[in-house]
Amino acid sequence: MPFVCANRIRLHYESQGAGPALLFLHGIGSSTVDWAAQIQEFARTYRVVALDLRGHGESEKPPGPYGMALFAADVAAVLRALDIPSAHVVGLSLGGCVAFQLAVDFPDLVLSLVVVNSAPEIVRRSFRVLLESWRRKAIIRWRGLRPLGERVAQRLLPKPEQAALRAAFVERFARNDPQAYLHSLKAVVGWSVADRLESIRCPVLVIAADHDYTPVAAKERFVRLLPNARLVVIADSRHATPMERPREFNAALAEFLAHVPMRTRTGNPALDSP
Repeated sequence: MPFVCANRIRLHYESQGAGPALLFLHGIGSSTVDWAAQIQEFARTYRVVALDLRGHGESEKPPGPYGMALFAADVAAVLRALDIPSAHVVGLSLGGCVAFQLAVDFPDLVLSLVVVNSAPEIVRRSFRVLLESWRRKAIIRWRGLRPLGERVAQRLLPKPEQAALRAAFVERFARNDPQAYLHSLKAVVGWSVADRLESIRCPVLVIAADHDYTPVAAKERFVRLLPNARLVVIADSRHATPMERPREFNAALAEFLAHVPMRTRTGNPALDSP
C-alpha cells in the first residue's frame, strides 16, 4: 500500500497508468475507493493518482484542527513527492473545495480543474448549511457514524437498484474516525475562495447533478465568475455522480480533457504546440 510522508503525516494514494497526471480527490468521509470506475477507465491514457485526504481512508488521522489550506498543502506535497510537476485535478464535494484551494494557492500545479457537485465557498450564514452541519455532529455524538452513513447513503443513492452501492457506502463510512470526520466538517463550513476565482486561469469544468444538494443555478452563478469555465449537467443524478452515473461522468470528463489546450497539458512552452 503506497504512502507519501507530507506535512509530518503519512498520506495514502493509489497510482496506475502512464501519461499526463490526473488526480482525483474524494468527498468528506470517503476515500480513493469512490474513484474505482474512474481509475480503471482513465489509467489507460493517464497517470491516475487518487489520494486519501488527511483524516480519511488509509491516511493518518492526526488531531485537528484541519483547514482547506492544509488539505491543499498536503495535496501539493504529495504531487511533488511523486515528481508530478502539474496535474489535471478532479474533486468531488469536499475534494472539489480542496481542488479550488489548490488552484488558488498552487496554480502551477493545476493543468486543469474539474469540480464535481461542489462550490468555491460553503457559507456559514446559510441556514441550510448550519442545520445540516448541526445534524451531522449530533448524530455522530449521540448515535455514531453508522447511522449517519445510513442517512447519507439514502440521500445519495435512493433507488432500489442501488441497494448494493448503499450498503458498500455505509460499511466504508462507518470505518471513519469520528474526530477526523468532525475536523473535516468544521474545515468546510465557513470556508471560501469565492473572491479569488478570477485568478484561476486554467480550463475549468464544473459537473453538476440535476438533483444535487445545491441547485444547478448556484453552479451557474460561480461558473460565470471563472475566466475559462463551462458547466455540464448530468441528468437523473445526485451528489455521488461519479459512482451513480460513471458512464456519463467519465464521458464528460474525457471530452473535457481531450480539449484542454496542449500548452496546459505539459506546462512547458518549449514542448507545447503553439
